[in-house]
Amino acid sequence: MLPEKSRYRPKTCLGRFMDRRLPLLRMIHDLSVNYPVPKNLDYFYTFGGILTLMLISQMLTGIVMAMHYVPDVTLAFESRERFMRDDRFGWLFVSWHAVGASFFFIAAYIHLARGLYYGSHKAPREVVWIIGVLIYLIMMATAFMGYVLVWGMMSSSAAAVVAGLFNAIPVIGPWLHETLLGGYSVGQPTLNRFYALHYLLPFVLVFLIVLHIWAVHVAGQNNPAGIDVRSEKETVPFVPYVMIKDIFAIFVFLVFLAWFLFYMPDYMGHPDNYVQADPLKTSQHVMPEWYFLPFYAMLRAVTFDIGPISSTLGGVIVLAASVLVFLFVPWLDRSQIRSARYRPLYRVFYWLFVADVIFLGWLGSRPADDLYVIWSQAGTAFYFLFFLVVMPFLPRFEKKHMVPASIEEAMRRKRMWRHGR
Repeated sequence: MLPEKSRYRPKTCLGRFMDRRLPLLRMIHDLSVNYPVPKNLDYFYTFGGILTLMLISQMLTGIVMAMHYVPDVTLAFESRERFMRDDRFGWLFVSWHAVGASFFFIAAYIHLARGLYYGSHKAPREVVWIIGVLIYLIMMATAFMGYVLVWGMMSSSAAAVVAGLFNAIPVIGPWLHETLLGGYSVGQPTLNRFYALHYLLPFVLVFLIVLHIWAVHVAGQNNPAGIDVRSEKETVPFVPYVMIKDIFAIFVFLVFLAWFLFYMPDYMGHPDNYVQADPLKTSQHVMPEWYFLPFYAMLRAVTFDIGPISSTLGGVIVLAASVLVFLFVPWLDRSQIRSARYRPLYRVFYWLFVADVIFLGWLGSRPADDLYVIWSQAGTAFYFLFFLVVMPFLPRFEKKHMVPASIEEAMRRKRMWRHGR
C-alpha cells in the first residue's frame, strides 16, 4: 500500500489548537475519510464494518440485559424470562442479543472465508490475520459463557461437558476444571465466573479490533486480485466510495437479521434451553449452539485411544488444534499467489473444505451414532488435510492462471469476462 498523506485541514481556531496538541480528529480523518483503498474491492470486504456494527449492537443490548439479569442459580432463568415478558421492550433486547450472536458469527465466518480465498493471510498481513484469529477465539469464549448464562437445561449441561474436558489434560487438568467451575460441579460459583467474564471479554474484543484495524492500515488493505497497489490511480478514498458500499451491505444484512428477530427469534435456539436448569437432570443429547457444531463434531470423532492418549484427551487435542491451526495459516500456505482466482486447483479444494465444514456442522447436531461418528472422522480428516497437506504441498505442482500485472488490468479482465469476451 502506498504511504498515506494527510489531507486534514482544521478550519477553526479551536480545531487548529487541538490539532497541534491532540490530533484526534486528524487521526480519525486519516484512518477513515482519507484512507485510500484498492478500487476493486467487492462486497465481501464489507463484513469488517458489519462485524464492528454487530459488536456494538451486542455490547449495547448486553449492557441493558445485565441491568436486569440476576446471576443466581435459582433466579437467573426467571430473571431473563421476566425481563423478556414484563419489562418494556424486554422481548426486543433479549431476542436481539440472542439472534445478534448468531448473525455475529455468520459475518465472522464469511469474513474468515473471504480471507482464506483472497489470501489475506499472506505477507505482509500475517499480524492482521493472527489478530483476527485471536478475535475469533475471544468471540467463541464470550459466546459460550453467554450461552451458559441463560441457565437452561441445554446450556448448563453444555457447561458441565465442556468443563469436564479439562479433566483430561495431564497434571493441570483437574485444577483448570475446578477453577473454571469454582468447585467440583456446575453451580453458583460457575455462574458468577461466567457472568463476570462474559461482561469483561467484549472489552478485550474492542481492544483487539482496534489493533486489527491499526494493523490493516499499516500493512494496507488486500484486494480480490491479491495484487499490491502500485499507484494512486488504483485506489479510491474510503469516503464516499467504500462507505456507501458498506452502508448498503449493512442495510441488506440488517434486513435478514430483522427477519429472524421479528418472525423467528427462537429458530436458532434449542428447545431444552427453554426449560430451567436442574442440577439433578441433564439433556439427553447435549449440543452447543450452531456456530460451534463443526468443532463439536470433531471432538466426538475421536472415539479411540492412541497409545497413552485417551480418547477424551485426543478429542480435546483435536478440538484445540482445529481452531489454533488458523494461527499458522500464513506459514502453511506456501503459494506465492495470494488470490484463489488464479489458482484453479486450490479453488476446488477450498470449496470442498467449505462443504466439509458445513457437513461437520450438520453432523454435530446429530446423535453420536456409529454412522455419524464415522462420517465425522472422515470430515475431520479432510479438515486437517486441507491445512496440513493441501496448503503447503499443492503449490508445488498446481497449474496457475496468469496473474494480472496491476489492479487496472484485473478489473479490465473482469469486465471482459462479464461481457463474454
